[in-house]
Amino acid sequence: MPPPEAVPAAAIRRIILDQSKRANVGHIGSALSIADIVAALYGGVLAVEDPDDPERDRFILSKGHAALALYAALHLRGWLSEDELATYCGDGTQLGVHPEHFLRGVDFSTGSLGQGLSMGVGAALAARSQGSARRVFVLLSDAECNEGSVWEAAMFAAHHRLANLVAIIDDNGQQALGFTRDVLDMSPMAERWQSFGWDARVVDGNDVVAVTAALGGPGPDGGPQVVVAKTTFGHGVSYMEGQIRWHYLPMSDAEHAQALREVDQPRA
Repeated sequence: MPPPEAVPAAAIRRIILDQSKRANVGHIGSALSIADIVAALYGGVLAVEDPDDPERDRFILSKGHAALALYAALHLRGWLSEDELATYCGDGTQLGVHPEHFLRGVDFSTGSLGQGLSMGVGAALAARSQGSARRVFVLLSDAECNEGSVWEAAMFAAHHRLANLVAIIDDNGQQALGFTRDVLDMSPMAERWQSFGWDARVVDGNDVVAVTAALGGPGPDGGPQVVVAKTTFGHGVSYMEGQIRWHYLPMSDAEHAQALREVDQPRA
């Protein structure tokens, strides 16, 4: 695996900002929110030397609208060229707002929210049936936990003791149309998952070292694990942090320039 510095969160954020500005599309805050989680995964947690290796760990970006963070990581790992990256949201591209499995390095097409964990359960069960040591990681948003299908999958995973399955919740407290606490309050998140039979832990989701440590090994009781990653929506760009409108809005030239300055010179 590459050293963690090979997939730095700051580089992921720069790519998110540059490509979203070039394409003039939104979903910027959602992608920035998970940059540190994706950096941890692709910087050392995922056992993936070759995205075509059948024994690789699987990663499912259930909150598919944050795909720019995933594309950035694939580029930094050398699996997506600069030219390919520059086609994001262009005509005929393989890099849409949501990831598609025909792109090398993307295991599952996602974007229909609430479905990713079900896919992850199937992948984890398949690995067990094949006698494989591969693990499956699913990154969900906290708002996806409003979906009943998430909890059906959670019950199934706990019942079958799928210790090779790890869910990561991007717990940034907001969604497209408002704050999660106002739409459908899911707190306390970790306790809810524990009640469904999962080993749950809470970490600072904008701390790559903390996320890496939390994802590093099996849970204590041999069942599925969930890491509730407390993040800030739009993390790293002051005028986006915690602001609902940056779920969809594109940036102006001045906003893009400010965002790049802040990402390159993070606050203490």
